Amino acid sequence: MGALSWDHNAYYERMLMRQLPWRCRRVLDVGCGAGSLAAALASRADHVDALDRSPAMIEQARLVAPANVSCRLADVLLETLPAAHYDAIVSNTALHHMPLDEVLPRLARALRPGGVLAVVALPRTDLPRELPAEACAAIGELLFGTAFAILRATAGGRWCAIEPSHAIMPMLDGSLTTRQVRRQASALLPGAQVRRLVFWRYSLQWRKPADS
Repeated sequence: MGALSWDHNAYYERMLMRQLPWRCRRVLDVGCGAGSLAAALASRADHVDALDRSPAMIEQARLVAPANVSCRLADVLLETLPAAHYDAIVSNTALHHMPLDEVLPRLARALRPGGVLAVVALPRTDLPRELPAEACAAIGELLFGTAFAILRATAGGRWCAIEPSHAIMPMLDGSLTTRQVRRQASALLPGAQVRRLVFWRYSLQWRKPADS
């Protein structure tokens, strides 16, 4: 990777954190990868369940997980999730690995009434409709990469640096466009908000009705 490459997943972690209640009892991290988001969630939750179906990723996550994070090798489509158990469920760049019509109802059932689902995932390119976003991403990739490189060199800190574990992270392109995700999510989770993000991601946000 080039010197100006940077981690889009790390960039969107802060956005996911902003969607959550300030304090949670229990949070589920779906597709936790190397554990960066789970470690951040640990500061806002009494306990975090971090799941990933990659043994290599779970091994990495356990290296950084605080004591209140449980890292488990598990497939969320096969795992038995307790009903109405989580104040928040988050997923950063993993849900596009799964059929939405299977995973979204499972996650909805696992949320407590009033709980929050916050997702960032990869869409399939939708040209020419999303050409402005693609153009902004191409320009922003270089500008942000330059800014992050300067900050790392002068101010210290990671500033979205590519983690070494990135090389072993399972990768899969999105199979649905943002529009297709929006249609499916609206049908499965009435009131869900789906929007295209600049850097080759979409966000999905949903709050479970309090009377569910």
